[in-house]
Amino acid sequence: MSLYATLEEAIEAAREELLADNPDADGGDAVVEQFNMQKYVMQDGDIMWQAEFLREDGSDGECLPVCSGDAAQAIFDGEFDEIELRSEWLEENTLHEWDEGEFQLEPPGDTEEGAAAADEWEDDNSESERF
Repeated sequence: MSLYATLEEAIEAAREELLADNPDADGGDAVVEQFNMQKYVMQDGDIMWQAEFLREDGSDGECLPVCSGDAAQAIFDGEFDEIELRSEWLEENTLHEWDEGEFQLEPPGDTEEGAAAADEWEDDNSESERF
């Protein structure tokens, strides 16, 4: 699992990985059918991203499916707005690091950092419910 500090870096790495795994696909004519991504909150509070492109729609990947077909191809071709992609992410799908390399949907509350992250996470969610 490779994590990146920005979604743009994660998408670029996913593009390069798909091309490396499919040497028959030239960068200009590679066809993808599905784009998946995942947001992670690390124990130190850093936000990290993972992304992947799949050549078949409905394929299982490591990340959550975000779009398919022409929309996935547009992202692969670099025709996307990172801010828009991030704003469409559902926070309840964010994974929080509990132990090194172990992630769950809720932040840990048994440490000072975890309790602070949990409070912040709850504040963020309660604010979004008001709008």
